[in-house]
Amino acid sequence: MFNDVLIVCHANVCRSPAVEQLFRAVAPQPGRFHSAGLRAREGAYMDPMMQHLLAERGVKVGKHRARRLTRRLVRAADLVLVTERRQVSEVEWLDPTARGKVYALGNWENSDVADPHGLHEEAYRESLELMDRLVKGWLSRICQG
Repeated sequence: MFNDVLIVCHANVCRSPAVEQLFRAVAPQPGRFHSAGLRAREGAYMDPMMQHLLAERGVKVGKHRARRLTRRLVRAADLVLVTERRQVSEVEWLDPTARGKVYALGNWENSDVADPHGLHEEAYRESLELMDRLVKGWLSRICQG
């Protein structure tokens, strides 16, 4: 298992914190799961609709506050998962030494997780379903052994 998994999205208020909490809720082994945003506004609260939908699933969010992705965070991580394939190159641009440890969350399905922030509830539900499936897929690969 990777000891330090960093999940990245655009603003770190919806998708990446949701993925972080989904990993924490279902990971069979302890590890460090955390998140950041490429363009995050430091200290912003998590999207209330996503919090509500996670709570419906029994997933506790805690006191999430957005933080901007830094080179230090990337270098400290063993694995970096991004919500959109195009974000792989953005993370690698920030830290070129990250090549080989940055992957799209939807890597094996060749998919991106659409950003539901500010859209209707069904968009959030669809995004959360996809994230849940992708997290379980990653766990089946990184927790073997």
